[in-house]
Amino acid sequence: MYDQLPSWLKLPTMENNRLSLRLKNGSQIKAVSAAGDAGRSEAISLLVIDEGAFIEENRIEEIWGSAQQTLATGGRAIILSTPNGTGNWFHRMWTKAQDGTSGFTPIRLPWTVHPERNQEWRDKQDDELGDRMAAQECDCDFTTSGDTVFPPELLNYIETTTLKEPLEKRGMNQSLWVWEYPDYSRKYMVVADVARGDSKDYSAFHIIDIETCTQVAEFKDQVQTKDFGRILYNVANEYNKALLVIENANIGWATIQEVIDMGYENLYYSPKDEKFARDAEAYIAKGYDLVDKSKMVPGFTMSLRTRPLTIAKLDAYIKEESMRIQSRRTLDELRTFVWKNGRPEAQTGYNDDLIMSLATACYVRDTALKFAQHGVDLTRAILNNTSKSSYNPVFSQKTINDPHQSYKMNVGGKDEDISWLLG
Repeated sequence: MYDQLPSWLKLPTMENNRLSLRLKNGSQIKAVSAAGDAGRSEAISLLVIDEGAFIEENRIEEIWGSAQQTLATGGRAIILSTPNGTGNWFHRMWTKAQDGTSGFTPIRLPWTVHPERNQEWRDKQDDELGDRMAAQECDCDFTTSGDTVFPPELLNYIETTTLKEPLEKRGMNQSLWVWEYPDYSRKYMVVADVARGDSKDYSAFHIIDIETCTQVAEFKDQVQTKDFGRILYNVANEYNKALLVIENANIGWATIQEVIDMGYENLYYSPKDEKFARDAEAYIAKGYDLVDKSKMVPGFTMSLRTRPLTIAKLDAYIKEESMRIQSRRTLDELRTFVWKNGRPEAQTGYNDDLIMSLATACYVRDTALKFAQHGVDLTRAILNNTSKSSYNPVFSQKTINDPHQSYKMNVGGKDEDISWLLG
């Protein structure tokens, strides 16, 4: 650049070689290798990191850390690179810039900005480099590298068709994103994944329109388990007393207990044992076992059996375009969800809290809710003709103050309220 300046703009130099240009006014431009101590103890006005995605992870972390003290006093930084897949330091910095959680401005420069490139040239790159490498080198596509669980082309399709900014961001940290306000003619479910609140994981939930399978709201933040329970209680009530599905593994019990203590009635229950879960439809056909809460536990049980089933269900929904995903946070997690030793999970340094709650929502919608509807239909049939029941239960009906009816079933001399089953 200096050599191309007109003579009247050139300042006299004190040093001019391949690695350093020092001017007589004290300014200096220096090129250094990507060593861990690069930038340390330097008074840097502008730091340029070239091909940041290809610098070894431990080195780029150290370089960036050592440069922070000088940049904090007013310096600026430009980081540029061809994408090198997801999960590395450069991709994390890009994602933060897109979310607005860093001081960087994201700028994407695909092949189309080059004045000498045309579609014929781009098509030729697919032949010479292959589809995935050409997408990385020419289209600035992060998702073409790495063994991602969800097909990159489908995630790109979501980004260009259904993704949009929320109508509102609520909370101190703007953790709750809302795309659609409650419609009191519709039914919703709130599906939550619980974290400790003091680690790298996040507590997260989605609010899903059950009929259209649309993501209408989403939450992701680090909160205490009891506080998370109160948030879930309030938002589930707001969305028409939505079906509340909370993962009950480990720390999730504290959140579930908070919801129960607050008296929330439309809480999801799971079968206690694996055999009951596998034969759920057969058990429901018997009628009694569906009502017997002794065979159920509050919350959704994520086990070695159900985890791959939930992820497979989410994969099917994405491939069939059956779910409307509107959140960039969710899409970012989908892009960094990869196969590790045959197990699908988040790449190192990333989270999958939104993915797991969304996968649970797909599974519950496609299985448990169908079983529940089957139980509703069966119960109504029994109410109309009790003589056809194999175990001949006795039903009693009474009118309460609202227009709805309250139904009870007497089995073994004990009345059980089953009005919840009729919706």
